Amino acid sequence: MDQTPDFQDVKSEGLSHVEDTTHDYARNVNAKIWNPLMGISKENLRSQVSSFCREYGFTDKQDIFFRGALAAQNPNGFEEIPELTDDDKYWLRREITHRWHLPKMLYFTIGLCSLGSAIQGWDNTGANGANLSFPKEFGIENDGWLIGFINSGPTLFGLLSAWAADPVNNLLGRRGTIFATGLFCIFPVLAQAFTQNWQGLLICRLFMGLGMGIKISTIPVFSAEVSPASIRGGLVTSFQMWVSFGMFVGYCFNLAFYQIGRLAWRFQLAAAFAPAIPVVIFVWFCPGTLHRPLLQTLVAIAAETDREPESPRWLMKKGRYPDSFSSFCRLRNTEMQSARDLYYAHCQVMEERDAFAGVSFFHRAWELASIPRLRRAVVASSWIVISQQFSGINIMAFYSSTIFAEAGYSTLSSLLASLGFGLVLFVFAFPAVYTMDTFGRRNLLLITFPNMAWGLLAAGLCFLMPNSSSARIPCIAFFIYLFTAFYGPGIGPLPSIYFSEAFPLSHREMGAGFTICVNNSVGSALGLTFPSLLANLGPTGAFGLYAGLNMLAFFVIFFIVPETKKRTLEELDYIFSVPTRRHISYQVGTWLPWWIKRNILFQRKAKLEPLYKLDGVADGTGAQ
Repeated sequence: MDQTPDFQDVKSEGLSHVEDTTHDYARNVNAKIWNPLMGISKENLRSQVSSFCREYGFTDKQDIFFRGALAAQNPNGFEEIPELTDDDKYWLRREITHRWHLPKMLYFTIGLCSLGSAIQGWDNTGANGANLSFPKEFGIENDGWLIGFINSGPTLFGLLSAWAADPVNNLLGRRGTIFATGLFCIFPVLAQAFTQNWQGLLICRLFMGLGMGIKISTIPVFSAEVSPASIRGGLVTSFQMWVSFGMFVGYCFNLAFYQIGRLAWRFQLAAAFAPAIPVVIFVWFCPGTLHRPLLQTLVAIAAETDREPESPRWLMKKGRYPDSFSSFCRLRNTEMQSARDLYYAHCQVMEERDAFAGVSFFHRAWELASIPRLRRAVVASSWIVISQQFSGINIMAFYSSTIFAEAGYSTLSSLLASLGFGLVLFVFAFPAVYTMDTFGRRNLLLITFPNMAWGLLAAGLCFLMPNSSSARIPCIAFFIYLFTAFYGPGIGPLPSIYFSEAFPLSHREMGAGFTICVNNSVGSALGLTFPSLLANLGPTGAFGLYAGLNMLAFFVIFFIVPETKKRTLEELDYIFSVPTRRHISYQVGTWLPWWIKRNILFQRKAKLEPLYKLDGVADGTGAQ
C-alpha cells in the first residue's frame, strides 16, 4: 500500500504501522479520512486476506473474508464487484434502503444493556421527591449544602469508580462488568429505605456511585461497539431513552407513595432498584462472556451462554478473533457483512496499534493528555458532558419539585408538575433515534442549545410575575417543559454517544471513564451548590445563570467539537487527528460564511466545501 502524502511520517518518533503505510494521528492537517484497503490490487488483497485467515484461524472462510474485504475496499461500488454474490449485493443494498433491518439479537443487546441506565434517572427523580420529606425527618431541612451533598453522593463516589472502568472491563469484559455493577444498583439502593440517619443514607448513596460510575462508562461503549456505523447514534441513544424512562417512572412512583406520609421518601428512593433486576439476569443472553469463568458456578445461566462471544471489538483487543467473528455474526445479517466489519476494523486497529502503545494503566492514562489525537477526543468528549451539566437538566431532575414549590405549587401539585417534566423528557428522547444519524451530533447541539437557553431565561423571568397572576404558574411550567423538549433530541443523548465512539479501541474504556469522571465532577459541584444558589439568587437569577451557561456551551461546541456521524469507530481516528486550529479555521473561514450566504443572504446556490477529504470512504457524512 502506498503512503499518502497527506499524513506526516512518524517513523522518526519510533512509530511503525502495518505494511509500509504510516499515518500520523497527531497532525492530519489536510483532514483526510483514509481507507487502509484503498489502492490494493485484488491479487494482493487476496494474499493479505489469506495471510489473515491463516493467522487467526479462518482458513475455511477465506472466500467469505475476501468478499468482505472487497466490499470494505469499495463500499460505494459494490454493484460492480463481480466476486460478490447476488445475495451479498442484496444485503449490501438493504444496508442503505433498510438500515434498521438488523438481527433481533442486536436490538435485544442494546435494549437490555441500556435498561441498566434507567436506575440513574429513577434515582435522580426518587431523590427529587424525597427532598420534600427526608430532610425534615433527619432535621437537616435548613442545611442546603448537606442536602446537596447527600443528593450528589452517587456522582461524588463515581469520581473514583469511573477510573475503574478500564481494569474492570479488561478483567470481566463488557457483559461481566454490566452484571457486577448491576449488583451495586440493587443492594445499596434498597438499603436506603432502612437508614436511620443522614449518615447512613449518604453511605448507601456513595456505594451506589461505585457501580453507577463504571456502569455508565461501559454501557454506551458496549452499545457503540456492537452497532453498525450508519445507525450507531440512534442505537446508542437508547441509553438516554432509558434514563428518561427511569426518570418518568420515578416521578410516577413519587406520586404513588405520596400518601404514605413521613415514610414516603424511603419508598421513593428504594424503588429505583427495579430496573437492575432484569439486567443482571438477562445480560447473560447478550453476546458476551467473561474473560475468565468467574461466577459460572453461582449463575447457572452463565454456563449455558458462555459459549457466546463478548463485544466483537473487545475480543479483537484480546486477540480472540474467532470469538469476535462469532459475535459479529450474531449482530449482522450475513457472514460476509460480519467478515467485512471484522477485517476492516482489524486493518484500522493495526494502524493505530503502535501509535497508541501504552501498556500499563498509568501509561495509557498519560497518553490521554500527551498524544494529540487522544487529547482532542478527551477535550471534545469532556466539553460535551460539561455542556450537559451546564444545560441545567440534572438540576431539574433533582430539584424540579423544589422549584415548582418555589413557584407556589402545593406538594401534590409540585409532584404532578414534575411528572409532566418527566413525561416530556421521555417523549422527546425518541426523535433522537432518527435525527442523530440524519442531522448529525454537532448540528443537533448547535440547534438545540440556543433554544434551551431562551427557554430557561423565559422560565426564570416568569418568576417575576406577581403571585396573584393566574398565568404565573402555567407559564413557568410551559417554559420548563419547552426547555426539556429541546433537551431530549440534543444534549440529552449526545454525551453517551460521543464518548463511546471518540476514543480508539486501545483507550476506549480509559477515555470513557475519564469523561464520566469529568461529568460527575461538574454534576457534583452543581448539585452541591444549587440549593444555596437558589436561595441566594432566587429562581430568576439561577435560571438566568444556566441560560448563560447554555450559550457558553454553544460557542465552545461550534469551535472544537467535530462531527462523528456515520463513521466507523476506526475511521474516527482520522477525524480526531485533525488539528484543533484547522477545525476552528474551517468553521470560521468556510462554514460560517457559507451559512450566512445560504440562510441570511438567501444565496441558495452557495456550496459548502467539506472539511474532510474522503479516500475510499462513503461521502456525504461529517461534511462539517
